Amino acid sequence: MNTPTPRSLTLIGAGLAGSLLAILLSRQGWKITVYERRGDPRIADYESGRSINLALAERGRNALRQAGVEDEVMAKAVMMRGRMVHPRDGAPDLQRYGRDDSEVIWSVHRKVLNTTLLQLAEQAGAQIHFHRRLHTVDFDAGYARFIDDRDDQPHDIHFNTPLIGADGAGSALRAAMNRKRPLGERTEFLDHSYKELEIPPAADGSFQIEANALHIWPRGNYMCIALPNDEGTFTVTLFLPNEGEPSFATVRNGAEAQALFQRDFADALPLIPDLRADWDQHPPGLLGTLYLDRWHQCGKAVLIGDAAHAMVPFHGQGMNCAFEDCVVLARCLADNATTEQAFAAFEAERKPNAAAIQQMALDNYLEMRDRVADPAYLLQRELEQELQARWPTRFVPHYTMVTFLHTPYAVALQRTRLQQTILANATTGLDSLAGIDWAALEQIVHAQLPVLEGAH
Repeated sequence: MNTPTPRSLTLIGAGLAGSLLAILLSRQGWKITVYERRGDPRIADYESGRSINLALAERGRNALRQAGVEDEVMAKAVMMRGRMVHPRDGAPDLQRYGRDDSEVIWSVHRKVLNTTLLQLAEQAGAQIHFHRRLHTVDFDAGYARFIDDRDDQPHDIHFNTPLIGADGAGSALRAAMNRKRPLGERTEFLDHSYKELEIPPAADGSFQIEANALHIWPRGNYMCIALPNDEGTFTVTLFLPNEGEPSFATVRNGAEAQALFQRDFADALPLIPDLRADWDQHPPGLLGTLYLDRWHQCGKAVLIGDAAHAMVPFHGQGMNCAFEDCVVLARCLADNATTEQAFAAFEAERKPNAAAIQQMALDNYLEMRDRVADPAYLLQRELEQELQARWPTRFVPHYTMVTFLHTPYAVALQRTRLQQTILANATTGLDSLAGIDWAALEQIVHAQLPVLEGAH
């Protein structure tokens, strides 16, 4: 008997989403070829200074689980129980993400995760070509040109398989699709950028500050955060406005950065011995939200992850959303007879959810930098936890829906808006929960919030 030829797909981009999708599809029996503009990060210096650490939540873990690679990744992840808020004055305060250690997120370094997934993708049968930057695509002729940036040499391929763009916010495949037929692309940049720094381990190799937390220094219009890595370091990210005081327009070099930290992040400064050098070597990274009217093109190409819906990083969901994309696209390809039907079904399911998490990421930035130390916010958060304790399947905190459950992002956003109104109305004029009308609140919660699937 002749063995049937496996169906083939070509992926552009061997980053996090591309590598995970290659694993999922290879294990479903697809013949997968991947082209990546960078060199192999397992043997070459990894791009650094422009990569915010990653927060792995349940959605991402679920995708890794389905690909059969969760254990390998989690072995290199560090648990974060909540936000450790560092005020200007006073001791740091831990604000838990969930009710206990079953509701946490995990910090993982981008390089560690990418190299792990690449290795597993090759083991699953995917063929990966490095130093291949997509230059041009002729969709009608099935022709693509790649450039090797080491010597500017072109490499041409003829393809008769659909293309999947997992090549990030600056997607070359998206640009090619846009030239063929406009996708309705628009990018809204935040008026803030970021700079990456590092806290090294203590002399004995241990963490210098609490390991199991996301550290945050909120300062109103700007903030600093630090996420742990499994080797005892912390990846530090400073978010500053592009203009004003302070901003990247006024903090222009390492010496000025040290003065800023001395004034506004005094407890963090002694932890960052290479602040000046890292500041001068790492260019600021842009922060923006990418919107498209369409993600696919006639069964010939589709975009996933940041290539379709890049977002600001303030909810820690960019990677988790991209991994969820991979799971849904793999399912749609398995459930539909043609790639055109599969790509259309994928876009229909994921586009409203991507728009919702993009909005929630923008909302969370304001919360992290402005509200985490605000008494009114803290009282509402206290009430939120009490309502969850009383009616856990109905009043499910925003962070729980997004981070610990598989609630569709669009549903989470809708319920969050409703719950925010309930919390604000119930605490207006109060400075403690002593004045809460619990009977009235019970009626409101049961009338407005149906039982949420997966809540417990």
